[in-house]
Amino acid sequence: MPRASSATSPQPTVPQIALAWLLARSDVMVPIPGTGSIDHLEENVAAAQITLSPQEYTALLESPVSAAVPS
Repeated sequence: MPRASSATSPQPTVPQIALAWLLARSDVMVPIPGTGSIDHLEENVAAAQITLSPQEYTALLESPVSAAVPS
């Protein structure tokens, strides 16, 4: 499971992992998730603090879900 940069951080949510994966794909990619609440906005912003290991990134890249995402 991907980990947040702080040892005191809770386990990341699925949307946070998805955002972290998008951020890891490219230095010029800026995902713009929509949200209707401050709590979700804070959760989305916290995704930038998640560090995916190369193995985690590759596992997500090779998952059936990411097969629908253009390279």
